[in-house]
Amino acid sequence: MPQIVLGPPVAEVDGSAQKAVYAFLSKLQKDDTTPGLHIEPINNCIDPRVRTGRVNDFYRAVLVKVQGSGAEAHYIYFGTLPHDDAIAMARKVRLSVNPRNGIAELIRADADSQAGETPAVPEQPVVAEPPSSGEKTLRQREFTVADFSNLGIDAAFAEGALDIADPSVLLDYAGTAPAKWQGEALLDIYTGKPLSEVREAYAISETSTDAESDDDLLVALKHPAAQMEFAFINGDDDSLRDILEKNDFHAWRVYLHPEQRAYVEKHYNGSARLSGGAGTGKTVVLLHRARALARANPSARIILTTFNRTLADALEDQLKVLDRDVKIASDLGQPGIYIGGIDAIGHRILTTAGHALGASAQDSGPVAAVLGPRGANILGLVEDGAWANAAAGSSLPSELRSPGFLSSEYSLVVLPNGITTREGYLRVRRPGRGVALDRPKRSMVWDVFEAYRSAAAASGASDWDERAMVAAKYLDMSGKRLADHVLVDEAQDLSPTRLVLLRALVRPGPNDVFLAEDSNQRIYGNQIVLSRFGFDIRGRSRRLTLNYRTTEENLRYALGILSGEQYVDLGDEPVVNAGYRSARSGPKPLVIRCDSLGDVYAKAAQLLLEWGDSVGPIGLLVSTRKDGENLPRRLAEHGAEARFVDRDGQAVAGKPTVMTMHRSKGMEFSRVILLGVSKDGIPSEYRMSLLPEAERAEVLRRERSLLYVAATRARDVLAVLYSGEPSDLLPAI
Repeated sequence: MPQIVLGPPVAEVDGSAQKAVYAFLSKLQKDDTTPGLHIEPINNCIDPRVRTGRVNDFYRAVLVKVQGSGAEAHYIYFGTLPHDDAIAMARKVRLSVNPRNGIAELIRADADSQAGETPAVPEQPVVAEPPSSGEKTLRQREFTVADFSNLGIDAAFAEGALDIADPSVLLDYAGTAPAKWQGEALLDIYTGKPLSEVREAYAISETSTDAESDDDLLVALKHPAAQMEFAFINGDDDSLRDILEKNDFHAWRVYLHPEQRAYVEKHYNGSARLSGGAGTGKTVVLLHRARALARANPSARIILTTFNRTLADALEDQLKVLDRDVKIASDLGQPGIYIGGIDAIGHRILTTAGHALGASAQDSGPVAAVLGPRGANILGLVEDGAWANAAAGSSLPSELRSPGFLSSEYSLVVLPNGITTREGYLRVRRPGRGVALDRPKRSMVWDVFEAYRSAAAASGASDWDERAMVAAKYLDMSGKRLADHVLVDEAQDLSPTRLVLLRALVRPGPNDVFLAEDSNQRIYGNQIVLSRFGFDIRGRSRRLTLNYRTTEENLRYALGILSGEQYVDLGDEPVVNAGYRSARSGPKPLVIRCDSLGDVYAKAAQLLLEWGDSVGPIGLLVSTRKDGENLPRRLAEHGAEARFVDRDGQAVAGKPTVMTMHRSKGMEFSRVILLGVSKDGIPSEYRMSLLPEAERAEVLRRERSLLYVAATRARDVLAVLYSGEPSDLLPAI
């Protein structure tokens, strides 16, 4: 059965031909001798392996046939063109092995630019002063063509890069590289990655080769750097259809960067962590790794989780896109991949535990061990206002009676430390809390905690942090472990009790827990450190730096929101954004001042009408649910249509989507409009005034992270609308 390999396209496939292309490749991967395919060699071509195939009366596919010593042929598909154009293109392409590193590359010998000719360098703006970025050219940093050639990068391409001073020009130039890996390696070097690390990242060996047999080509096609452009397709129709129907918006899910592939396949002796900025493909690595673990051991119990149900549903959808045949487990503890939000997992554990949550002759039971003496019924949800009611009548200062302070103190200090008595709370350490509490204040705070717990016990209720802790205690006390591997997305937003539950799901051991996180995107909870909750990631922590989603212009703007703050990751190390870059360029963000809130609505509607329906998904992001519910009606007054999507809602294809910035976490849009980011709106002065002074810095840090998350949802165009004065958190343009 022939193997189909998707290669770098020599031309865009006309949408009208998509079904015919799928039918052609589907027949080809079943039997390349099928009548009507007409797989034919081409006279006067530079690569004798090149073939064309009949898609229909008008179109032909451009292919390279690699037979090798195995029984099955490999067909590398490069695109579909009209008959004469396909023949002309087939004569100009050659599949080759880079002699410096053994990476398969498509060589184009166009009539107007023979192979080896220096690519055109984009014209740079004439400036009297050095670029504002302060970057030196590669030549000024004493790089030579030989440095690049030794990696296998085309000498002419390298020569054209040495004197480019403007980073945005270099980004455009990298897109002209003879092979995708060469352009990415150039950007890595430009942004400061040492040559030795570039070799490691792209799996470039020191040896050279001049081998060009079919077997050599097959090995070269499977090189990690080659697989940035060449994708081996599973032998089923659904996989082929999925990939052919994807546009560039999802292409990064199929083609992995060599660094991403390394983290997918790497064996770890314990827990591991992968960090990276927005859009760097952490989720893609997670999905590919889950599939790889399932393929390696079909009986393995794998849990794929994140901090809420919306993102968990997205993980399941994306996993099915990646591999329709992957085994999805229907319940915890079953072979296959079980996907769910961490709270849903905790709830499932509690419902199946039943009476085992209560006391027995041998012990006090998980509920009492976590919450103190009370009944085992905890599946009701605490009411809104429970903390305010518990604090009513307390002599605490007003800022210490705020629900925000009390709930965070409870979830960050009391629950993860297993405190059930006043004496325990008076003694416990409170690192990182900021607000100092002397012994009398601690005692008064404990009075509030007791009131909160008493009210919850009377109604058989609990909050989600309590449930996570009880579920973890149940697993520990019963000795049950429900997974062999746990993979976690958006780990930076998990509270301490959720981390305790994660640790309880799987025994410590090889590949036990793999966490993906970006502490710049922490929009829930406070800073936490993994080592305090049983996760040892020393020597097993890596960071991705290449953004596949956001343009360089939008990325720089988003990073400007974070400037002036220092973020600390789950390994208790400062987050370093040096080298964080985008693989794409585009227009600068639109920052639009409006005269009033009504003018904000009018200008947002004007943008929607100008963009029309053909620009891809559009997201309008606001700070509160109330703003989101109101926005579609106000846009309609100006002739524009949009739909508000809440926590459980789904976007409608072809219609602009309104959602809160919090809800947009994990989403992507071609174009994004941020609304209401005015000085008096973000951060909310009223909400800040309710907090203890010592906690305001952390809340402000989360507000920056929220704006950063919202800005990085935009793939192509970002527009920022505000009335009056802009938020102090926005960068200057």
